[in-house]
Amino acid sequence: MSRTLPVNKNDYIDVVFEDLTHDGAGVAKVEGYPIFVPNGLPGEKAKVKVIKANKGYGFGRLIELYEKSPYRVDIPNNEKHKYGGCQLEHISYEGQLQYKENQVRQVLTRIGKLEDVIVHPILGMDNPLQYRNKAQVPVGEKDGKLIAGFFKPRSHEIVDTDESVIQLPEVNEAVQVMKEICSELGIPAYQEESHKGVLRHIMARYGKQTGELMVVIITKTSEIPQQKKLVEEIIARLPKVKSIVHNVNSKRTNVILGEKTTVLWGNEVIYDYIGDVKFAISALSFYQVNPVQTKVLYDKALEYANLSGEENVIDAYCGIGTISLFLAQKAKKVFGVEVVPEAIEDAKRNAELNGIKNAEFAVGEAEIVIPKWYKEGIVADVLVVDPPRKGCDEALLRTIIDMKPKKVVYVSCNPATLARDLRILEDGGYKTVEVQPVDMFPMTTHVECVSQLLLKEGN
Repeated sequence: MSRTLPVNKNDYIDVVFEDLTHDGAGVAKVEGYPIFVPNGLPGEKAKVKVIKANKGYGFGRLIELYEKSPYRVDIPNNEKHKYGGCQLEHISYEGQLQYKENQVRQVLTRIGKLEDVIVHPILGMDNPLQYRNKAQVPVGEKDGKLIAGFFKPRSHEIVDTDESVIQLPEVNEAVQVMKEICSELGIPAYQEESHKGVLRHIMARYGKQTGELMVVIITKTSEIPQQKKLVEEIIARLPKVKSIVHNVNSKRTNVILGEKTTVLWGNEVIYDYIGDVKFAISALSFYQVNPVQTKVLYDKALEYANLSGEENVIDAYCGIGTISLFLAQKAKKVFGVEVVPEAIEDAKRNAELNGIKNAEFAVGEAEIVIPKWYKEGIVADVLVVDPPRKGCDEALLRTIIDMKPKKVVYVSCNPATLARDLRILEDGGYKTVEVQPVDMFPMTTHVECVSQLLLKEGN
């Protein structure tokens, strides 16, 4: 017998928000039935309109606040703040940090069944705005005018914005100047529906420590109208630019970058530092967008690895070698593995750039390469993982358990998959000693963690 729902679509109801979801929506309950409402904060009393009522949960729209949270802050009611990718901008920074720390604690208990692990207070930023060193914005046309900005949630409608509150000023300026130049030169925007037009995205990358700027023009066509004039204007109006790159993406796809990349002017790469380690960054390189907090994150990973200079370290999911090169400064030897060939080329180049000779990199899936190394006698004293949001591959976790490194340092961008994987490693003979949350992306719902695991005695 089907249960009658306590609410129906288009009902207006009074609620008290109890919690926040992983994507920052307020959670209210009516007779135990959860309703998710964007912009609601725990402790607030509000009037809500039910816009969808599924069998197990509903969605609502905030109509009126009766009582506000002490953590609520007023933000301007404009497009920049509505659609700028800052889901938590309406929460004070103190409140954001509390929310993220609580989220980590809750999933470790609920998913990982880890009751006695030490979770340290989250490490936040002194200035939680203007930290991103990279922007890639979609381009379109509205009323015959070139626009660039953000997509409205759950749509392909572009909102024209002049800046983002979390981008570095140099990145915001580069995007705006590029938009102005392309508009003045009459370069037509790509039309998704008809698959016609030219300009798809504008990308800007900035080395915060070096002051070097790269702009990337992403088009559907292999030719850019008025290319020579475009390059001249960019050089004239953006004095910090060191690299102008053209990327061609001719496919019907939501993927931003295509397969063909050409340097139109300047260098193929720009440079930046995280701590004392120098990195070459190309248009295609994965490089952390918040280098200030990346240093905080990697310092903690290095602390948890607690290297004496005698250890062999394996860095699974090594990317362009960011963590590997930090570890190599203190380790006997570091072995990095990554499935993306271009990233491994970047890692080798970055090792050479820094004169690091005790780091070796291999292309392949960690769960295949690491067992192969194990058979060849390469055994890790410390194993570091920094997987994508989906967490570690099950085969890699089994390999770690079989290899039995004394120490595992797990860097995570998703507390839920972290908790799941820690549970598997705990059941395989490891003890999670401590977890350090780090706020890498203020104003958003994302939170990173570094965890230290030790092999239990007798395993």
